[in-house]
Amino acid sequence: MKILVTGGAGFIGSNISDRLIEDGHQVVIIDNLSTGVRDYIPDDAHFYELDIRDEKIADVFQTEKPDMICHLAAQLDVRVSISNPLFDADVNIQGSLRLIDLCVKHDVKKVIFASTGGAIYGEDCIPADESMMPRPISGYGVAKLSVEQYLYCFSKIHGLDYVALRYANVYGPRQNAHGEAGVVAIFIARLLSGRPVTINGDGHQTRDFVFVKDVVSANLQALKVDKVGSYNIGTGAETSINEIYNKIADISGIKELPQYAPGKLGEQSRSVLDHSKAGRDLHWQPQIQLDQGLQETYAFFKQQIY
Repeated sequence: MKILVTGGAGFIGSNISDRLIEDGHQVVIIDNLSTGVRDYIPDDAHFYELDIRDEKIADVFQTEKPDMICHLAAQLDVRVSISNPLFDADVNIQGSLRLIDLCVKHDVKKVIFASTGGAIYGEDCIPADESMMPRPISGYGVAKLSVEQYLYCFSKIHGLDYVALRYANVYGPRQNAHGEAGVVAIFIARLLSGRPVTINGDGHQTRDFVFVKDVVSANLQALKVDKVGSYNIGTGAETSINEIYNKIADISGIKELPQYAPGKLGEQSRSVLDHSKAGRDLHWQPQIQLDQGLQETYAFFKQQIY
């Protein structure tokens, strides 16, 4: 099967692309390399350096004729979505809609969309499940939810199958330690480089940390099953930012105390996802425990920095 991966040079996308090739699929990658890394692109993939808003994307569909798409390319920074919502909507809504429209025009069978859990649900229910009324409090969450609704619309009108995977906080090897990065990558990179670690807020805010290998397996399952809809991809376990820092400090053997700064605008105090529906429909369960995932992530960054 030929699968197009947008954002395939990025953290999650490159890990998915590697696994797809290992499983015998043909992989086509679109990435503008704004945050993606060229070295992460598999040698066997066909690569197009393009932005998803570029009209030349249509030529890729015409040439490659993909069977399915894993759509991960996005503007990922919640802070940018608040400070510059027009740019966020241009990339995350307009860019995604261009892809969805091309999928219909070129008879793509299915779209796997990288959505978000924490940024869509808000804090009305802990843990959050897919039956909850979405209450996003950032432009990023609004944009991801909008794309899900477009996918539902195109599914009903045009018969385009889709699965929207609402990720918890994904961490693991290849995560960007700059810009929109998650705290795991930032903490590890700073500790290894001897720089102070800053925690925004009091550190008691919680997140659901899911390892990238588990996210990859969720995408593989979503490609296989005959299901349409939105699914939480998380562990169901809440971990505070302070706990994450302490675990990483223990792994590194570096006992420097973190610094604290004001919390970020639009940040939730709690976020954790119920993944029961993914278990029933996608036959997916997280396999990697947090301590193991942090060990693997630390080993990756240590190899990169030293």
